[in-house]
Amino acid sequence: MGRSPDGIRTWQRGIQLSEEDLAGAWQEYRKMRSEELRNILIEHYLPLVKINSERLSHKLPDEVELDDLISAGIDGLRDAIEMFDLDRGVKFETYCAARIRGAILDSLRNKDWVPRLVRARASQLAAGRRQLEAALGRAPAGHELAEFMGLSETEYEKLIRDAHAVGIISLNRQFQDTDSGREVRETDFVPDRRSESPLRGVQREDLKRILTKGLSKNERLILVLYYYEEMTMKEIGATLNLSESRVSQMHSAILERLRATLAHRRDDLAPPEA
Repeated sequence: MGRSPDGIRTWQRGIQLSEEDLAGAWQEYRKMRSEELRNILIEHYLPLVKINSERLSHKLPDEVELDDLISAGIDGLRDAIEMFDLDRGVKFETYCAARIRGAILDSLRNKDWVPRLVRARASQLAAGRRQLEAALGRAPAGHELAEFMGLSETEYEKLIRDAHAVGIISLNRQFQDTDSGREVRETDFVPDRRSESPLRGVQREDLKRILTKGLSKNERLILVLYYYEEMTMKEIGATLNLSESRVSQMHSAILERLRATLAHRRDDLAPPEA
């Protein structure tokens, strides 16, 4: 600590100021409003930002980064320093805590894609369901909940749609798999709906084998081309060098034989009568 040539006191950056030095820094900042003095005050009060950020982070999902909370909290601290009035007789620590917390919460709300109205409706729906469930002793049906809340069917359906849009998750979130003990991500549990289930593929092949067993080559081709390749009777006829009417006749005959075969298998698989 020392004095500049013009008589203004200076402080070392990155250290906690004593009560005397802190009071002097506030007085000089009040006169000069310099960015350097403001930054010195920010560094002195930075532990308050970290404490408030850590308290909030324990109540938030894992994908919310503590560093993001601290960054928002520093913005709140900066605003608090710029707006603080020394003449009010209020301790700055008391004043800035609310500003820091408010800045963090504002930052979280700004990053939230769900409007506040939707959040409010989701809370309204949850409260109504809890009350009715307590009264009935069971989970209420939709029409019961709508009547309890004094809503029409249309209003209730709209409330349900709005309430379902309540949040997002990070697909990069990691957590511990209790069975294997390895780290997994949300993406490990998201199904790929574009790919066919291996079980469904096996079932399709088994069905194809059962349906085509005992059929001639042309009969098998008719089934495969019609049901699996989705070709028309005319296209199948051109492929097999047959008329469209002949393909249609063969198709009808094949279906009759398959019905009889499947009925016979069903009778064989039926449990014996007691």
